Order: sequence, then C-alpha cells, then structure tokens
Amino acid sequence: MEKKSESQLLKEKLMHKFESTWDCVSKEESNEITNFAEKYKQFLDTSKTEREAIYTSINLAKENGFQNIEDLIKTGCKLEPGMKIYANNKNKSLALFVIGNQPLGDGLNIIGAHVDAPRIDLKQFPLYEDTNIALLKTHYYGGIKKYQWTSLPLALHGFVVKSDGSKIDIVIGEKDTDPVFMIADLLIHLSKDQMAKKLSEGITGENLNVIIGSKPIEDKEIEGRVKLNILNLLNETYGMTEEDFTSAEFEVVPAGKARDLGLDRSMIAAYGHDDRVCSYAAVEAVFDCGVPNRTVCTLLVDKEEVGSQGNTGMESRFFELMVSELAAFESDNYSELYVKRALANSKVLSGDVAAGLNPTFPEVLEKNNAAKIGNGLCLIKYTGARGKSGCNDANSEFMAEIRKIFNDNKVNWQLGELGKVDQGGGGTIAYILARYGMEVIDCGTPVLGMHSPYEIISKADLYMTYRGYKAFYKA
Repeated sequence: MEKKSESQLLKEKLMHKFESTWDCVSKEESNEITNFAEKYKQFLDTSKTEREAIYTSINLAKENGFQNIEDLIKTGCKLEPGMKIYANNKNKSLALFVIGNQPLGDGLNIIGAHVDAPRIDLKQFPLYEDTNIALLKTHYYGGIKKYQWTSLPLALHGFVVKSDGSKIDIVIGEKDTDPVFMIADLLIHLSKDQMAKKLSEGITGENLNVIIGSKPIEDKEIEGRVKLNILNLLNETYGMTEEDFTSAEFEVVPAGKARDLGLDRSMIAAYGHDDRVCSYAAVEAVFDCGVPNRTVCTLLVDKEEVGSQGNTGMESRFFELMVSELAAFESDNYSELYVKRALANSKVLSGDVAAGLNPTFPEVLEKNNAAKIGNGLCLIKYTGARGKSGCNDANSEFMAEIRKIFNDNKVNWQLGELGKVDQGGGGTIAYILARYGMEVIDCGTPVLGMHSPYEIISKADLYMTYRGYKAFYKA
C-alpha cells in the first residue's frame, strides 16, 4: 500500500467532506433503507390530507401501545418511565409522548413536524355548471405554482358533517376503478396571449376549476341538468345535499400512489413529502426510542404552510396544554412555573424538509451550503429570507450537541440553507417553539421539486432522518 503524504494526512485530519449515504452503509443497512421506504410509501398513500395523516399516526401509535391522554385524565394516573401517551387535537394535530427517567422539569426532547401540505381546497359553495360541464370552484392552500396543477389526474378527499350531524369521510380517485378529476389547461393552438404572460400569471387562482362531470340528468325541462346529476350521484352515494358543502372540507390532491423513482429505485416520487417525510420519520423514531432519559415527544401540527395559525397550528396553545396535563400527572404540586421550566429546558429538532440542490437549476443555491440528494439528513441552522428575516438561528452550543449525537450514532448528515442570500427564503415552526426558550434547530430530509404535485426524495435520506431522530430521542 502506498504511504500517504503529509499533505494527504493533513487533508484527512482538517478538511471535511460530506458523503453519499450509499457509500457509508453496509449491504444489510441498504436493505433496511429499502424496507423502511416501503413502509413510508404505505403511510403516504393513506395520508394525503392532514386528517388522514393524523388518523394513520394514531392507529400506528395504538398498535405500539400508546394510550389516549383523555382516558388518563378521566381515570387519573401517575407518570412512570416508559409510559406511552398520545394526545389528539381535533384530528388535525397530534402529540406522542414517551415518559423518560428524568422529571419533566428537566425538559423534553421534541421533534416537531407538520402534516399539512400545499394543495387545492374547494370553496364553501363550489359546484356550478357552465357550457354543459359541471365544475368545482377552488381556493389553493399554501405556496404552489398554479400551472403545475393543470392537466393532472386529481383525487377528491373530503370530510363532511351533514345537517343531521353525521360525519362521513369521502375519497374518490385513488382506487384503480375510481374516476379522477382534472383542471383543463388552454390548448397550445390558442395560447398566444397566455404564453405572453409571466409564468405566475398564465394560470390564476380563479382558473383552477376542477371538472367533475358532463352528463345531464334525463329531465330535459329542468335547468342545470349536469350539476343536478352530480348532486344526485353524491346524494345516492353519500347522502349529501348541496348545502352539506358548507360544512365540509374537501381537498384536491394528485391521484395515485407513491412510486419508486429511477432504474435503481433509489428515490421516491410522491405528493406530500413536505412534510410527511419528517412526520413519518419522527413517528417511527418515537416508537423505537425505548425508555428515554428525558421525556420525548413527536409533535405533528397543521397549518404550517399558511402561517401556523388556527387552533391546530403551532401558534395554538395545544402543546403547552398537553405538557401541563403531564405535569399534573407527575405531581400533585402542579405549578405554572414548573411547566414553563419544562418548556424552557426542552430541546427541539424542527423536522421540516430542506431544499435539495437541483442540477437543472443550480443557480438558486450556493453549492457549498446546499443539501444534496443522497447525502443524508440535513441540518439547517437558520431559515428566514434576505438577511435571515423571520428566522430561528440555532446557537453554536446546540449545533455542536446535535452534531455530536449524529456522529456518535453514525448518522450521515449534511448542511443546507433555503437558497442564496438574496434569492428568496421561507420559514418553519422553529421560531414558534423557540419563544418558550427552547433550543431549536431545523433538521429534515432534502427534497427536489418542493411544493410541486409530485416531490422527490432519496430513500437514503429518509432512513438517515429516522436514524437521526431516534438518536436524538435516545440522547
């Protein structure tokens, strides 16, 4: 073997190189990556809305021995190390706790992710007929490129509370035997004016009208025959009337299952990686943490894509209330100060996706500080926009602590930021948790095509996200 030069040895000692996860894992671990990805794909296919993601997560939690906090409040209990508790907030956000050996006042290890994703919602009174076609008026949710949602097979996922108070879940477009829906774009032959517009103006929000049918009811004397036929079909199948749309939540999402991407099957193409990839990794990590030193919590929240407001978003007091309930279980000497100490002493990985470096559009990212697909879990010290406006900027002490946890547990990780300094930016729930005095850093999976109908991740990055989250819980 050729002896290494002093310069080579010095380079190995001083310089750092971020590596592909595929170069760091054994054949056995490579198989684990594949198996974990299959379970994640199943999660995605049953979790296309925030409600569905919470339903699926609760079912998984029950299978893993978690108890409903509402039952414990009614019967009373004392916290014991290893106790598993879940708290459901209006079927749109969720907290999964595993009680640790240390008292709550010492703080919790928390991974917070969001289960909502950019999509198209129906307006309150959506159904109308025009030129023999029944359509649905919509209002998009979150940051999307509107033109990407045209000429695409779409599915309807709905939750309806009818006038008699009964509740029904509706999913149309996911089974092979289901019809799908579509937003029709303008034909290229007549698109001169449209093509002259800016990309952001070619399709407007009011143009995102979903085609739902074109067959009229048999009675030729009645007005709105196509619309009436659609209402009749909804009534026959689900017992709905048009008024029931006013107390319904219908989300329009891409139809179809998560799919392997690439001849090597190394990636996953799917709707909703942002942020269900981090949500799923955090859920699986809390199941596998054993009896932790500090109490751990996987926190799944709603409304992140539209600012985190509302009673199911991170701005709500739900999480604070749940920690207060745990503090009351722990001791009869409950105090508000003790809860505030528990929150202030907590440490958080804000589990949200990173912008992966797209080789077709490299100019928007600075390569030395950009997340690369396949290089593992991504740490993002700060987000924000232009001068770190609106960011949480993790301190050096916490960065060092997380880096050591990952290194000690052989978690392949990298660094990232949300674009070049003046390019744009965005935010996560990190700054909201930081208000309590918690140590917080953004930490998640790199994604290509973020906020598009079909996003792309590496299976290796997904697995390292899970590995990193589990290491954090066990620390």
